[in-house]
Amino acid sequence: MNAPVPSHAPSPRLQRFGRRGLQTIAIGVAVALCLSLMPGQRLLPSLAYSVCIALGCWLFIDCGRMLAAHWVHRQASPEIRRARGEWPGWGWMAAVLPLGTLAGYVVGYEIAARLFDAAEPHALGFDLRSFASILILSMIPGVAATYYFYSRARLAASHAKAEQAERMAAEQRLKLLAAQLEPHMLFNTLANLRALIGIDPPRAQAMLDRLILFLRATLDASRGSTHALASEFARLADYLELMQIRMGGRLQTRLTLPDHLAARQVPALLLQPLVENAIKHGLEPQVRGGRIDVSAGSECGQLVLRVRDTGTGLAAVASGQGTGFGVEQVRERLEALYGPAASLDLAPAPDADGGMLATLRMPL
Repeated sequence: MNAPVPSHAPSPRLQRFGRRGLQTIAIGVAVALCLSLMPGQRLLPSLAYSVCIALGCWLFIDCGRMLAAHWVHRQASPEIRRARGEWPGWGWMAAVLPLGTLAGYVVGYEIAARLFDAAEPHALGFDLRSFASILILSMIPGVAATYYFYSRARLAASHAKAEQAERMAAEQRLKLLAAQLEPHMLFNTLANLRALIGIDPPRAQAMLDRLILFLRATLDASRGSTHALASEFARLADYLELMQIRMGGRLQTRLTLPDHLAARQVPALLLQPLVENAIKHGLEPQVRGGRIDVSAGSECGQLVLRVRDTGTGLAAVASGQGTGFGVEQVRERLEALYGPAASLDLAPAPDADGGMLATLRMPL
């Protein structure tokens, strides 16, 4: 469990503001050390004037930039404010930079002069050429900082646009995958129903009734991109009952869902392709049939879903029969929703009953 953040902890914006202040002090110290090497210059006065002027310029420029950015983006969307909230644009900065430098230089110089009780002329008392030279030198760090924020704003805006495009692509991909999944499941079920009509009409009628109920419940579930894990297990129970009508005693099932995971949200119809594969390619080829176990659990902060069958195991995969559409469909949905934080693994079942174990992991 993560430790709670203290209520008095500074905000990220305040932390960045403080870091910029410390960097400005470091620049002032570096300038003072260089000036102290010149003839007739003393370290302590040079340090006071350099640090005070640097802090004054930084404070006026930084505060002016943030106020201008707040004004420019006051009616923008939250995404734009987050992406470009610290950059008002070059037009505003063309005014903020010289005015902030002038105000910071005058205030910083006067503060340093008062600290040393100096008798020198005040900040505006130099001749115009000297004052202009010092002002231009004072603007150099401001120009560098301004370019830094401009580059950072452009990068943040590009990153925000890329994230938005990625989300839209993922949503479209999920819709396409869902559109592929539902007909695939329906065609498989209708093929099973057609085979049963010629063998056992009463069971075929019971299967058709169950199919109608299953499709109604599936339609409700497919209207949203996610639903509770309890709903996912309920749809699996409906589907397995449908298959038991056809296979009879050849199919045994067991569903295990802990109460504390029942409300967890998962992509709709995520496990059904794995269960279909287990029946079609694992259990149906065996005369004796077999068992399907579907379970949910949590490990190391992840939701772990397992579909295990006692069928033919990985032989069907090795021979290139089946599991292609179902497994790839599940993997692509996980990739679109969770990226590398989710996975689907197929492996031989770890006990003497044999078969295959599909393990699906996703963030809780």
